[in-house]
Formats: sequence, C-alpha cells, structure tokens
Amino acid sequence: MVIVVTGGSRGIGQGLVREFLARGHQVVTCGSTRAPEDGLGVIADVTDRAQVRELWDTAVAEYGRVDIWINNAGITHGRAPLWELPEEETRAVVGVNLTGVVNGCAVALAGMTAQGHGHVWNMEGLGSDGRAVPGLSVYGATKRALTYLTKALAKEVPAGVSVGLLSPGMVVTDLLVRDLNPKSRKVFDILADRVETVTPWLAEQALARTRNGAHVRWLTGRKVAARFAVAPFTKRKVLP
Repeated sequence: MVIVVTGGSRGIGQGLVREFLARGHQVVTCGSTRAPEDGLGVIADVTDRAQVRELWDTAVAEYGRVDIWINNAGITHGRAPLWELPEEETRAVVGVNLTGVVNGCAVALAGMTAQGHGHVWNMEGLGSDGRAVPGLSVYGATKRALTYLTKALAKEVPAGVSVGLLSPGMVVTDLLVRDLNPKSRKVFDILADRVETVTPWLAEQALARTRNGAHVRWLTGRKVAARFAVAPFTKRKVLP
C-alpha cells in the first residue's frame, strides 16, 4: 500500500512510519521544519493547503496513488487557563490540530474520490471523548472538533472512499509529557505507553480496519479498568 503520514518526524507519526516500512509498504511523510528521515520525507506546513496538496502530488508522482492518508500532525500548548495563553500559541494549536486536519481531509478525499478509492485516518487525543481537563481547553477543543469532523465526513464520502478515527491513548511523546506534574504522574504511569508499544498494533489496525466510520482505540475502557485494578500490586513506570 501507499501511505501518507503527516507529522512523521517524531513521536507516534515516526513510529507509524517505521512500522509501515517494516511491513513493506511505501510511505510518504512530512515534517513542518525538516524532512523526516524515514520513508519519502518532505517539508510541509499542514496549515497551508497548497503545501498539503504538494504532499499528495509527491506521493502520486512517486507511487501512482495514495491508499491510506493519516492526519497525525499535532501540537499542544502550555497548561494554563485560556486567558493566560499567548495568542500566537493558541492560533498555532488551532491551526495545526484543526485547520491542518481539515486541509489534509480536503486534499486527500478529493484525490481519493478522483482515483476511486482510499481511506483517511484522523488522530484523536485528549478531549475527543468530551472529557474536559483544566489548562488544556484549546487543545481539547481541537480534538473534540476533529472527532465531529470525521463523523460528519463519514456521511459525505462517496462509495469506495472512507474515513475513520485512530485513538492511540496516552503515549509517551514530547507532546504529552511537556507539562506533566507530580500529581498526574501516578495516573500517567498506570495508563501511558511507549511509542514502540502502541504503534505496531496501531499500524496493523490502520491497515486492516479501513471501513467507513471505523473507530480504532488502543486504550479501551476495559483496559483502563484492568490497569487500575492491578495497579496496587504492580510497579509500572513508562518514564525513567
């Protein structure tokens, strides 16, 4: 398959790229400031639709089509009340996490409609399920909007084209641990996983479950309950 992954220079995106390559697939990916080292990497700002379209064109020029497109690029902001966040930081989070996904969906779905097939995955995060966390209002709002966007697109896409949601749970990345505090460390150690733990499973699901409206979750409610149940009897640390 030919797979495009935005934000593939680090974290979950980089992990997914490596997993797809290891399975023999052709991968095209992008970073905002430098080209990713794995796969066919280019520099692209997802907030600029023209650059996103160039990413699509690069993949098609190299491999002839795009079978799966994953809108993975995302950033967060400092944990603070909305009125204390710098305007430029707020604008950047909304730009990458929401406008960037809208651009990716618009470009990929147009191309897939023209070629007659393809699947788009959008990456969920904190806030997607409606849970509100103080200090992360803007980030959470973008992820909540992304979930609605994906469900609405599932009703719009033509036959042969599909969209779905990938939910990686709590993964140890720069984005997640940026403002980790001692009070939340205990829960983090119970629920979080490393990139190399999550991405092999996530990659397999992204390849296998490409039906329209699919919702792939790593950290299910049952898994959360099980981890909390055994937490008093085990020592689980995902950070040094």
